[in-house]
Amino acid sequence: MISWALAFRLRQYAKASLWIIPLFGFVLGVVLAECSAALDRADWLPYHWQYSATTASTVLSSVVGSMVALLGFVVTIGVLVVQQATGTLSPRYMRLWYRDRLQKAVLATFTGTFAFAYTLLRSIESDTVPDLGVTLAGVAVAVSLLLLLVYLNRFTHNLRPVAIADLVGGMGAKVLAHGAAEIRARSAVRGGDPLPPPGPVRHMRSERGGVLQAIDAAGLLAAATRHDCVFVMVHPVGDFVAPGATLVEVHGGTSALDPRRVTGHVALGVERTIEQDPAFALRILVDIAIRALSPAVNDPTTAVQVLNHIEAFLYRVGRTALRSHYVLADDHGRPRLVVPGRGWEDYLQVGVTEIREYGATSLQICRRLRALLDGLLETLSAEHLPAVRVELEFLDAAVEREFTDPRRHVVACTADPQGIGGGRRPEAAPPG
Repeated sequence: MISWALAFRLRQYAKASLWIIPLFGFVLGVVLAECSAALDRADWLPYHWQYSATTASTVLSSVVGSMVALLGFVVTIGVLVVQQATGTLSPRYMRLWYRDRLQKAVLATFTGTFAFAYTLLRSIESDTVPDLGVTLAGVAVAVSLLLLLVYLNRFTHNLRPVAIADLVGGMGAKVLAHGAAEIRARSAVRGGDPLPPPGPVRHMRSERGGVLQAIDAAGLLAAATRHDCVFVMVHPVGDFVAPGATLVEVHGGTSALDPRRVTGHVALGVERTIEQDPAFALRILVDIAIRALSPAVNDPTTAVQVLNHIEAFLYRVGRTALRSHYVLADDHGRPRLVVPGRGWEDYLQVGVTEIREYGATSLQICRRLRALLDGLLETLSAEHLPAVRVELEFLDAAVEREFTDPRRHVVACTADPQGIGGGRRPEAAPPG
């Protein structure tokens, strides 16, 4: 039986694969071609659906050639997406783009139509013509062209940085809400979380190393309950774990544990995923913003647009109950699993630090960041405000360092939700 971690990696591979769904489309095309040929033998089709052998062969040959050409066209678009994503967006976004269902549906339709028409070609004889199959091939071509137009529309509109920021921010918000609900459902203590019981501690170590992509909380809870122990996760999701490093600490227990079974509930991979790591969505947003602020691109307006979505994401984070660690309980309320978490300060630092450092010379960025932080001060609860004030102090120091002229300094210190043009113009300060 495969472990949960291996199953998770296989699911990740299947989601990112561009050939599995098209392969199913190819097989389905062959099956449908055989079925349509069998139905043709029933001789029940109307007269206007009947074709000569020459016409059927020409039509199906044209369908085969056109599907091959369309597949090449979609592959070319994919290459352009890779070039744009790595050049002006974030390479981390590619992991999400590979999972686009519409793209896989288009490829599956093309390969399925190709297999359907190619399979029917061999059944054409001078006295036997797959009339129904030829008609269905024409319908499949029409559907393929319609999907291609929808795909092109999505490609041209949804590849803009602001559209990607909206998509990534929405995905991160869903993961954050789902994770918070699951933690609340299994939380052992509502007040202060107890420490693991005293006694000997066993260390379950990583064999291969990699980025901690996800954990099977339900499986770890069941194993801890079965062995009457407490599992303590050493690293949060998103950390890189070196080979031989401790993954899980085992406190207590009444029976021996198989280390491979325990670590089999922890998935490691080559890069972070968004399934249990909402901070990875914020990481992608920040990457897009700082790429726009690089001297090669020099597009602070794009960074301001991305900051709109970062502010919305940080607002959702601030309204979520976050703790430095979570204690999950079994069905009887006994603590069984301790999982490290990210606090509000961690999310806030990821969201604003690098944008402030790379955009400190831009009036737009300084003004938009101040509006972001001022908005968080107005909307979040009191326990989140000290971290926001610290970031405001860092922003003041950056503006003081970059804008030495008093009048430009006043302009840079004005909060503006549009960067430039959305706030009240301050009165110019006298020289000195």
